[in-house]
Amino acid sequence: MTTIERPPSRLRTWMLEGLSDMGKGMQQAPHALPEHPHKGQRWYRVMCLTGVDYFSTLGYQPGIAALAAGLLSPIATLVLVLITLVGALPVYRRVAEESPHGAGSIAMLERLLSFWQGKLFVLTLLGFAATDFLITMTLSAADASTHLVQNPHLTNALHGHQMLITLLLVALLGAVFLKGFVEAIGVAFVLVGVYLALNAVVVVVGVWHVLTAGHVITDWTSALTAQHGNVFLMVGVALLVFPKLALGLSGFETGVAVMPHVQGDPDDTEERPTGRIRDTRKLLTTAALIMSVFLITSSFITTLLIPAKEFKAGGQANGRALAYLAHEYLGNSFGTVYDISTILILWFAGASAMAGLLNLMPRYLPRYGMAPHWARAVRPMVIVFTLIGFLVTWIFDANVDRQGGAYATGVLVLISSAAIAVTIAARKAGQRNWTIAFGVISAVFLYTTVVNVIERPDGVKIGACFITGIILVSLLSRLARSFELRVTSVTLDDMAERFVRDIASRKIRFIAHEPHRRDKADYRNRLEQIHSENDIPATEDFVFVEVTVTDPSEFEAGLTVRGEVVHDRYRVLALESASVPNALAALLLHVRERTGRIPHIYFQWTEGNPLANFLRFFLFGQGEVAPVTREVLREAEPDRARRPRVHTG
Repeated sequence: MTTIERPPSRLRTWMLEGLSDMGKGMQQAPHALPEHPHKGQRWYRVMCLTGVDYFSTLGYQPGIAALAAGLLSPIATLVLVLITLVGALPVYRRVAEESPHGAGSIAMLERLLSFWQGKLFVLTLLGFAATDFLITMTLSAADASTHLVQNPHLTNALHGHQMLITLLLVALLGAVFLKGFVEAIGVAFVLVGVYLALNAVVVVVGVWHVLTAGHVITDWTSALTAQHGNVFLMVGVALLVFPKLALGLSGFETGVAVMPHVQGDPDDTEERPTGRIRDTRKLLTTAALIMSVFLITSSFITTLLIPAKEFKAGGQANGRALAYLAHEYLGNSFGTVYDISTILILWFAGASAMAGLLNLMPRYLPRYGMAPHWARAVRPMVIVFTLIGFLVTWIFDANVDRQGGAYATGVLVLISSAAIAVTIAARKAGQRNWTIAFGVISAVFLYTTVVNVIERPDGVKIGACFITGIILVSLLSRLARSFELRVTSVTLDDMAERFVRDIASRKIRFIAHEPHRRDKADYRNRLEQIHSENDIPATEDFVFVEVTVTDPSEFEAGLTVRGEVVHDRYRVLALESASVPNALAALLLHVRERTGRIPHIYFQWTEGNPLANFLRFFLFGQGEVAPVTREVLREAEPDRARRPRVHTG
């Protein structure tokens, strides 16, 4: 009776189609360029793509700084700017040089680490990156809804509905990505240009009011001196408060992530895109300088012109300090235009974060075998991230201030990891002065991260939730995919090809042999054992197969087979792979396709507890080789008549 397979449903087809736009980019190796790479765009236009994340923090950063530092906010912000320019900026200029294809600092650390400890470290960093990007989505949506709810024209109609509005903005963001997110540099360029122009107007007007109302500065300096005493004490307190202002450092990781969009020079190569590196450095430096000017001036005018009570929860400047000044000094019409611009750029910052998630997670997890098959498609991942965004919004009650700790934790962990990565890179390059400089910067960011975690543990708690979830799902996925054929290609050298040709005229027989047992007696005894236990005539021909396990934490890789003659008599196919059973199964299937004959392979049973042997296979690529090899073959070749034969004894 013939079974007719039902075609997949339209919904399933649509859900798993999601390899358009971003999905196509995901399937490329992190370091690969398209076969016909796009020309890219000028660096200042690409700067706006990262700017929707970086510059949009002006929507809430001055208010958060005022809450954290009070009257010291301008001085604390100056400390933030100095650390940005002499710390984060040099670090990411080096990251752009070391990782010029958009993989960022996580890829730099991945290259330095191997085996399971390296994979677990990368998964941990991915957890903090997920914290950074997801909180960017939810915090930006929450602040956008704050600007909407507190607009004088809408406050009566929308009061009390901030949670609902925030959830709708997150849902709208997800809906855009479900339809298909296309390149949006042009949109980002317009949004950032308008937003920065409006902020410049607000800042200039605010500075003018501060300067023309002379008592404002004297009142501030008098209150500051009365509260904190001398200048040195003020600077010391500002340094202690700095970790709370770390949101102003966001955007650097996104800045290197957008590198592939930078045009560069016509003679750039994939190995050394010199022009792209140079222009990305311009991008990072220009963005940092623009942001520094706005951070200092906005902090100054908001601290001096807005009453302290308005920054607190429920106050009109909470989460919207510059918008408060726009309405106060330029009228509600201009203020409404400013609100609309802020809402749009904050919403688009969420889009930038979603794009970062959709590019970051598939870059690593599928290669590690730590993601279900559907994780390669865009739309299911969009739904997952949107639902998580709903949960985070509900947990933090759509409150900007309460999400600041989690956001800062994600930002600081990524910057600290980048600083450590460039320190190691400088040390390996023999650059002693840069090693010392980056080492000091790493210490500063590590200190800041620790202080932020101690003072605002919400960030590390939600980061730990993401890390736990990623590691748990990753390990379960890898467990479920243990018996997949993970070898992407098989290449035989000339000697190996000759061995296969020699035995292709008769029944093809291989003997699985351990590579560390290469004495002549062992080969002879193993061969005699196979002949006697399987009642095979002594005239039959055999070739030994030996697999050396390299990095068992790797999941997918190509396989190179070398032919060797050992002790002038025994032919051996030597392989290197992350998993013995997968390598053997791939070799058998390759030989079958090359010769058109079904190969046979002979094993010895492995002694020991079956569960312990399976764990050895799962973690170290060895263990109970014979049954696992058969299971891999069974999954790879459903037709039993065409499946290579596995014999044990």
